[in-house]
Amino acid sequence: MKSIALYGGSFDPPHIGHKAVVEALEKLDFIDKIIIMPTFLNPFKDSSTAPSSLRLKWLQEIFSDNEKLEVSAFEVTQAKKIPTIETVKMLKKKYEKIYVVIGADNLQSLKKWYKFNELKKLVTFIVATRDAIEIPDDFLKLYVDVDVSSTALREHMDISKLPKQCADEIAQYYKEHNAKQN
Repeated sequence: MKSIALYGGSFDPPHIGHKAVVEALEKLDFIDKIIIMPTFLNPFKDSSTAPSSLRLKWLQEIFSDNEKLEVSAFEVTQAKKIPTIETVKMLKKKYEKIYVVIGADNLQSLKKWYKFNELKKLVTFIVATRDAIEIPDDFLKLYVDVDVSSTALREHMDISKLPKQCADEIAQYYKEHNAKQN
C-alpha cells in the first residue's frame, strides 16, 4: 500500500460526523487505506471525558466491517499526548504518501501544532467542511454535510447523532458521566 489517510482525533464521543468523514474518504481513489487514530489525550486538552481505551473500543466496533480501514491503537498505547508529527514519522516507515485529515474547525489552530512547518512538508492535508468555515485553496477539501460536534454531544446527548453500532453504550456512558458531574 502506498497512500493512507490518517484521521486522528479525540472522538469523545465518536459520532455520525466522524463516520461521514470516513465515508467521504472511501470515495477518494487516491487513498489506499484509512487509518483512524484516536488520541490518548489531545495535545491541546488537559483531559477527556471518556477514557482512551473506551473511545478506541467504540471506534473498533463502529468500523469493524471495513477492509480498507484500520483503527490504530498506536497513540492510545503510548499513554501520553502524542504530536501528529510523531505518528506521521512512524507511519512514514510503511507508507509512501500520507494525507492528514482534519475538520475545518481545526484550521485556526493548525499553525500551533507541534513542529507544524516540518509536518506540512511530510503530509498533504485534507480538510473536511464544517460550519461554513472557509477552507484555503492550498488544502484538499472533503465535502461532508453532517452538522454535529462532540462538544455539543457531551453537553446534550442525542442518540440519533451516534453510530448505531454502539449508540446505546455511548449515550449511556455520557449520561452517567454528566449525572456524576452535576
